[in-house]
Amino acid sequence: MATVTEAPPLAPTPEEPKPPRKRGRWTPYWLLLPGILWLLIFFAMPMIYQASTSVQTGSLEEGYKVTWHFATYWDALSEYYPQFLRSVLYAGSATILCLLLGYPLAYLIAFRAGRWRNLIMILVIAPFFTSFLIRTLAWKTILADGGPVVGALNALHVLDVTSWLGMTEGDRVLATPLAVVCGLTYNFLPFMVLPLYTSLERIDPRLHEAAGDLYARPVTTFRRVTFPLSMPGVVSGTLLTFIPAAGDYVNADLLGSTDTRMVGNVIQTQFLRILDYPTAAALSFILMAAILVMVTLYIRRSGTEDLV
Repeated sequence: MATVTEAPPLAPTPEEPKPPRKRGRWTPYWLLLPGILWLLIFFAMPMIYQASTSVQTGSLEEGYKVTWHFATYWDALSEYYPQFLRSVLYAGSATILCLLLGYPLAYLIAFRAGRWRNLIMILVIAPFFTSFLIRTLAWKTILADGGPVVGALNALHVLDVTSWLGMTEGDRVLATPLAVVCGLTYNFLPFMVLPLYTSLERIDPRLHEAAGDLYARPVTTFRRVTFPLSMPGVVSGTLLTFIPAAGDYVNADLLGSTDTRMVGNVIQTQFLRILDYPTAAALSFILMAAILVMVTLYIRRSGTEDLV
């Protein structure tokens, strides 16, 4: 008879260790706390204060009181709507020029610069090494009457065309809309180039090679591959250019005249000279609301939410 050997008893399985107690789950929130406090103190609270100021009535001598006078918004808009339209026109023109100038430059840096890439990038951001005021004042010398720039434009009959378009007056460039747009374009061009370069640099070069293998022409490759993939940079660059340009007042003050005043100049005058704080606050909120609506519509229209 065959004997059946009993299997040895199984060793007791060790108990699974309990998962360690989560420590530091509040760490991310503590790290966010300084930024949240910064936004509340230096952004939210001034916004609330300006909102209350916009519905006040009174004077600097008698004092201002919150009377919920919302008519200030309508009065400010009806009186200064030309400056609003002018701000949108100048900022839009400068944004288009920055895109036309910045895209080829960003394309060159991303795909063709080679070992000169770092040098060109330094040259792009070099204007940031000096004051915004100094850069704008330099354009007064560049566009001075009788200077080489104005002389070259006259020789090429460019000023004849700009005068016909209402951008200049005769042989004069300073104190005209063209001077203001040139100043805005120069000062905000780096804000267009840097997002474009970042977006173009992310494009896989093999996509261009694949387009070439499919016998696509360079123009077709750019239209069907490069430009669509760089749309996040285009949207980011146009927003970073248009938003500060629409509220700028330095270029219109130094390079323009009373006929080229933007809404930023009106807000500065109301705050610092006329001391009409409710009107100035109302103008600020109207400008902010208008830009917010335009930016929202633009982002939806562009079809991309992947901003650089």
